[in-house]
Amino acid sequence: MKAAVTAVLGPTNTGKTHLAVERMCAHSSGIMGFPLRLLAREVYDRVVRLKGPEQVALVTGEEKIVPPNARWYLCTAESMPEHDAAFVALDEAQLGTDAERGHVFTDRLLRRRGREETMILGSEALRPMIRDLVPDAEIIGRPRFSRLTYAGAKKISRLPKRSAIVAFSAEEVYAVAEMLRRLRGGAAVVMGALSPRTRNAQVAMFQAGEVDYLVATDAIGMGLNMDVAHVAFASLHKFDGRRNRRLTVAEMAQIAGRAGRHQRDGTFGAVTEEGPGAFLPEEVFAIEEHRFPPIEHLYWRNGEPDVSSIDALIASLERRPEPGVLLPAPPATDLLVLKRLADEAWVRERARGPAMVKRLWAACGLPDFRKVGIDPHARFVSRIFGHLSEGRMVVPNQWFADEVTRLDTIAGDVETIAGRIAAIRSWAYIAQRADWLADPAQAAERTRAIEERLSDGLHASLTQRFVDKRTTALIRQIGADASLLPVTIGAEGEVLVEEHAIGRLDGFRFTVDPAARAADRRLLLAAAEKRLAGERSRRAEALVSAEDAAFTVSGPAILWNGHGVADLKPGPSLARPQVTLHRDLDCLAKPQREAVRERLMRWLGGMVARHVPVLAALAEAARDPAATPGLRVVAGELEAAGGLAPRLALREAVDALSPDERKRLRRIGITIGALDLFDPRLMKPAAARWRQALLAVRGQSTDLPREGATVLPRGAPGARIATGFRPLAAQAVRVDLVERIARAAHDARQGRKPFAPDPALATSMGVEPATFERLMAELGFRTVRAGGEQAAAWIWQGRRAPRRDDRPAPPPTGAFAALAAWGNLEKNHG
Repeated sequence: MKAAVTAVLGPTNTGKTHLAVERMCAHSSGIMGFPLRLLAREVYDRVVRLKGPEQVALVTGEEKIVPPNARWYLCTAESMPEHDAAFVALDEAQLGTDAERGHVFTDRLLRRRGREETMILGSEALRPMIRDLVPDAEIIGRPRFSRLTYAGAKKISRLPKRSAIVAFSAEEVYAVAEMLRRLRGGAAVVMGALSPRTRNAQVAMFQAGEVDYLVATDAIGMGLNMDVAHVAFASLHKFDGRRNRRLTVAEMAQIAGRAGRHQRDGTFGAVTEEGPGAFLPEEVFAIEEHRFPPIEHLYWRNGEPDVSSIDALIASLERRPEPGVLLPAPPATDLLVLKRLADEAWVRERARGPAMVKRLWAACGLPDFRKVGIDPHARFVSRIFGHLSEGRMVVPNQWFADEVTRLDTIAGDVETIAGRIAAIRSWAYIAQRADWLADPAQAAERTRAIEERLSDGLHASLTQRFVDKRTTALIRQIGADASLLPVTIGAEGEVLVEEHAIGRLDGFRFTVDPAARAADRRLLLAAAEKRLAGERSRRAEALVSAEDAAFTVSGPAILWNGHGVADLKPGPSLARPQVTLHRDLDCLAKPQREAVRERLMRWLGGMVARHVPVLAALAEAARDPAATPGLRVVAGELEAAGGLAPRLALREAVDALSPDERKRLRRIGITIGALDLFDPRLMKPAAARWRQALLAVRGQSTDLPREGATVLPRGAPGARIATGFRPLAAQAVRVDLVERIARAAHDARQGRKPFAPDPALATSMGVEPATFERLMAELGFRTVRAGGEQAAAWIWQGRRAPRRDDRPAPPPTGAFAALAAWGNLEKNHG
């Protein structure tokens, strides 16, 4: 009994593919060829649900899922296997008119048959070709399930929901998607170059209603099923690989037919009313009535070329068909690459014999996924064939691994990631060739994993770039009424609308997401101010009851749990700055603001009394009407300098102090040193930080020295008198240690007799000889010379020595106690 051949012809939305799948599943085995990898994957998933994954195979150029017991194969037309099957079907057979791939569809239409049944699916325009080329085929016409009506031209801003906008280049697609993001909150994006994983993720957003618009290339016309109510053409011209031309009426109908589904009617239109982007009346009539010019010719190329030699291969591929409805196919990319390589002497040298010619032709069949053009693609294929024809005759593992690893990153914008996906498809194609790699299974798994990661990254990038979920949520939830906005606050302070972040609440400051459009920003601010008042009030209560450990100072700012809440401003004295709340707290009620300010003042007063009590005491002394002018001058200057000042600038006032006044300063904590006046407690790290913060309020910014430092290199951060380090030669020595060396030196001398100080004290501090000499000179000592040579002795020149009663009353503690144990210098050394 002769196998049945059936041609099912009709417009889109006639259920042709669904019928073929049902027929295939009714047979013991089957093969279906599709025009797109995306469509093959979509039908594969459907058949897997019916038959189970262990019996269904997917075969495309870049992907193969072939279980050992596979019976039903879903493939791209180029990848249809040659093995026998009970049922064979070819989808979109009218693509035999395509200049690049048409010969493949024509070959399958002519040569591929099922053992029991063959089904050819296509448009009604294919009917004459079926009658001529497959005269024994039964032709069945399928009417469209629903009506397709022209809805006129509408601007993108006025398109109805559930619209698909079709453009014919990636640039156009991205431009339209960006416009929809600004106007309608976003759109899903579908292009033939997307991987099935990315395409499915984008379509899922559209199908789930997360976005109401879809932007696509003409890939949408190839049977991809989506719930589209209206199709709008952003353009009616496309570049077909050779020239920019207007779409044929059949192509327009194929795309427009995606509108409507099953029994639900659909509409189509353009986005411009005039010019080349507008429909002509005769085109509208043809699309609505499904009347298209019949196809008169299909492209043909020899499907069983002669591989005895390179020249025989080229000749057989260029052989013309018998006169009739078949036309010779224009040179496709694979043939053009073959001709380029045939001009290379080394290629001809290696491609001798049918086996190597066949291997060369297989390499030329590598698609130009990257769309780089013939010359760059031919160079890539040449390198591939070079490896396939020498040594182990496989692509080197290291080269393969290096190239795919280079592509394994999702950094970059949409175009960059899409380019990587195109590139990984080339390596996935190579990995699917069983004899091109030493371990093709592992390589295929590696490229599949990378493509999935890139696909996920591309979906995320497309969504981030073209979908403004915040705007979508706002439009659906509240319209223009900000008071209805459902605001929630995350654990990290993120402010959310239906789980979509619209900004952050840091402390009391609300910051709108910088990605928000200017039109949204006012709405978000208004909503936040209304709905975050309660949260801010709760935070104010938490601040008032917080422990001291929750507060810190950073420069002039007071922080609560790391968030700025107030600034320090100059007050009556250095130790009593004013506390000014940030404007972010203006939203609080006045009693709450006052409570917050009082709590910050209590904390500030406690920190100053604990770490820098000398400053308050100096301020009191400077303003004491009972004190002498000399004491008030010294106390005032010290307070203004933060409790530390060089003695030289205050020499006259200090020398005029009475013993009682010196005792008062000593009780405050001030050491009147030979070179400096200071409070040793200010050398402690916490006190130094508070001193720096208070000085910063007065505009006196200083760098803090390294904690625990006693000697610093001159020029290092904090190596200044203002921070408690006296520069001497190439070093800077902490002022309290300078004073200890000075006391030790004066304790060791006997009047004006020469003496030799023990350098052990200075050396143990890390003081260099040159630094020590400079210090001794500033203390009023000079070296004794004899016979032009320097003697190891110093002599007092009569400058003032430290007074015993200038020492502060309390003994030093901590690091200072260690210095006290060093003792006096030995007298008459040497």
